[in-house]
Amino acid sequence: MAESTDMSARPLAASRIDSPYAWGRLVFSLIIGTVGGVGLWSAVVVLPTTQELFEVDRGLASLPYTVTMVGIMAGNVIMGRLVDRLGVAVPVLISAFSLGLGYVGIALAPNFWVMLFAQGLLVGAFGTSTTFGPMIAAISLWFKRYRGIAVALVACGSYTAGTVWPPLVHGMIDVLGWRDTHLVIGTSCVLVMVPLAFTLRGSPPVDAVDSGHSSDGDSSPKSLPMSHNALQCLLVFAGIACCVAMSMPQVHIVAFCVDLDLGAERGSTALSLMLGLGVISRIVFGFVMDRIGAVPTLFIGSTLQAISLLLYLPVEGVWTLYVVSALFGLFQGGIVPAYAVIIRDSFPATQAGVRVGLVLSATMAGMAAGGWMSGMIYDWTLSYDMAFLNGFTWNLLNMAIVVLLLLRGRVPRHEVSRPRIMQATIPIVGRWPGPLR
Repeated sequence: MAESTDMSARPLAASRIDSPYAWGRLVFSLIIGTVGGVGLWSAVVVLPTTQELFEVDRGLASLPYTVTMVGIMAGNVIMGRLVDRLGVAVPVLISAFSLGLGYVGIALAPNFWVMLFAQGLLVGAFGTSTTFGPMIAAISLWFKRYRGIAVALVACGSYTAGTVWPPLVHGMIDVLGWRDTHLVIGTSCVLVMVPLAFTLRGSPPVDAVDSGHSSDGDSSPKSLPMSHNALQCLLVFAGIACCVAMSMPQVHIVAFCVDLDLGAERGSTALSLMLGLGVISRIVFGFVMDRIGAVPTLFIGSTLQAISLLLYLPVEGVWTLYVVSALFGLFQGGIVPAYAVIIRDSFPATQAGVRVGLVLSATMAGMAAGGWMSGMIYDWTLSYDMAFLNGFTWNLLNMAIVVLLLLRGRVPRHEVSRPRIMQATIPIVGRWPGPLR
């Protein structure tokens, strides 16, 4: 009787994949990512005021951003594991209240070190982290045919947060002051995210996705022919390599413009252009992933990013800067979502949160290391040329890893659809290229 009940539930579960309900969850997830993504940008916007308020030097005033990124790296894994165990609603509630407490704590902080603690632990590790990797992993469970575009759209949350929050925070500081601005941010996160968390209750149709009972007869996950640990390690190294390269323009574009005598304002405009077109890039690459697969899409994005890094070398004027920055934004936006789709296609759904969290934490480590590395290279050479070439070299490493994944994943489609009698005889002669577990 239990078996009969389970079998009868599967068509209902399968019908929720790619359904209007799933798209509704995606919209709510994107809003949560946009609101909770404030932690990625607020410390950058308030850096000068923080320095003045607490009477610290520029290096110490930069620490809130650093500890936030470290916290998000750890939280991607911790909260991702929680998503695997409890679903996404509980982690979103934790994120909302952590952001609320974190920003209220920052507003009331008596000294710099208390503020730093609240920024790293509450805003970073238990707050914004949930709205990035774990949110991406959670939405991937509700899509199959449109998984690429779904993941890409939710991944846009960090970019839309970067578009919405900086001008809001800057404007509020001018009107309300530094402390009241943080009170408003914390209150807003709770008021918006808590109700939306309850819309994300309910278990995803995991059985329909992962048990091989999909509507098109395909079996998922479709693992690349290598061990799970080997694939995870390759994706971690690929994430580090691509984001060391990606960090050069994103972290140093303003300083690069100052170095070219174009001014910091032109650099800020170039950064906004880059992030804005990054949203378009992620959407376009999401559609591409659904057509050709995540690994080929990752290779295309990585190759285009490498080309755009080299295009920065001859930049001298403001319009060439804007054009190259626009191309960089259009080229690189699809890279990070591709990792999440590869993981979702290659691992069981019950491991999606923690495995996506590990890889996206690696991408953040790459951003942090690459930003520092580019600054050190500039100090040594007094030019950003070698820094761009350093990023290009790391990009080549990423491309090499992706090529390896492409070569290992070349399983002819016509062999997958052979009749059962042929599938039964092929393993005897050792020709069936089944996945290695």
